[in-house]
Amino acid sequence: MSERWARLALQTYRWAGMAAYPFMGIYVGMRATRGKEQHDRRGERYGKPSATRPLGPLVWVHAVSVGETGAVSGLIGRLRAHDIPVVLTTGTVTSAALARDRFGDDVLHQYVPLDLKPAVSRFLNYWQPDLAVFAESEIWPMTILELGARRIPQVLINGRMSDRSFKRWQNRLALAESLFENLSHVAAQTEKDGERFRALGARPVTVSGNLKADVPVPSVDPGTYAQMQARLDGRPVWLAVSTHEGEEMVAARVHKMLKKRWPGLLTVIVPRHPTRAEELAAAMGGMGLSVARRTVDKMPAAASDIFLGDTIGEMGLYLRMGKIAFVGRSLTAEGGQNPLEPAMLGCAVLTGPNLANFEEIYGRFCEARAARVVDDEMMLAKAVNFLLGNAALCDAMAEAGRGVIADMSGALDRTWQTLSPYVQPLVVKARLAPGEAALDGGDDAARASQGGLIGW
Repeated sequence: MSERWARLALQTYRWAGMAAYPFMGIYVGMRATRGKEQHDRRGERYGKPSATRPLGPLVWVHAVSVGETGAVSGLIGRLRAHDIPVVLTTGTVTSAALARDRFGDDVLHQYVPLDLKPAVSRFLNYWQPDLAVFAESEIWPMTILELGARRIPQVLINGRMSDRSFKRWQNRLALAESLFENLSHVAAQTEKDGERFRALGARPVTVSGNLKADVPVPSVDPGTYAQMQARLDGRPVWLAVSTHEGEEMVAARVHKMLKKRWPGLLTVIVPRHPTRAEELAAAMGGMGLSVARRTVDKMPAAASDIFLGDTIGEMGLYLRMGKIAFVGRSLTAEGGQNPLEPAMLGCAVLTGPNLANFEEIYGRFCEARAARVVDDEMMLAKAVNFLLGNAALCDAMAEAGRGVIADMSGALDRTWQTLSPYVQPLVVKARLAPGEAALDGGDDAARASQGGLIGW
């Protein structure tokens, strides 16, 4: 694709979005009926604010879902420690709930606007961020171009580029370069990710490591934990966490295979999307299994086969229930999920073979013998059975996992160093009189908004 065609493609994308904008209410409404949008906050998807912008400088941080929200929490904490207000956008209901639980009123949360010019422009006109920080792989053409047009620095942190995404961008290299040249900096997770971003035209690119290795150990309410431990009363337990469609039923069938060999066996299943819990409970009940749900039954009963963790923000509780954790989106789905939290809490990690999004992390875990890959349902059953009978091996895998995490730590400091040239001026700005700072920010935004899109 030539540069000329790349610009034409971006212009077509822009005008197609303008044409589609009046009809997006149907799309958002349908998502709301399925529980994927909050009815009373749908306006945020069109860039309409539901909170008041604070005076002074402002940093916009975007993290698409739960994992990314957790990853940027340390960075947000440092920004707030310097009295820099943050507006955090996410794209899912579950991540919004996590943001509320983790940050409370200290951070403004909004749903990310649709990547359509009217929505993005309305969002930027109101919030007037001094810096935009995106996590992992969030590449939205209209958002990037609108930020570039306003000369707002935009930094991609914890950046990763999967094999599939890299191949797609390589086939549209001129288009990639037209977008990535707007990024002020890319802080990539690995050297491989960094080389891919450089090949697509991003400059400068540094390697900071994975922010998820620097997140705090998931917390738990002591009273709830004590109550749960009393309820478990020495039962054999294993977990299937961050599961996607199909994997919950695999875990249920594994439970049926093993329950005669392990009397009292409890299988804890934590679906990635808790809204599916009701249908999962019905399906497992149809298999003759006794199912308890965290939102309904609070605790598993003595006769419970399956305990469904269908809440947000309680992973710290679930991961403390057992010492063996299968990490989902890796067996019947693709991409994998992050094994760091299970490893932090002393779990031996099992995973399916589809790990494209976390190759580097799982490579380290497998090399250290902190994780094992299972290719199918039968291999998962055999692995769980073996580990249930080998506590010493579980402990060794857990210890190896903690060692891998220790070796990976430091990403937060390196990322903060990357952001320092953009943050330090805001620290000074925040110390000015609020009115003066707000006026200064408003004038900057007004000047930036006078230009058109870069190169258009």
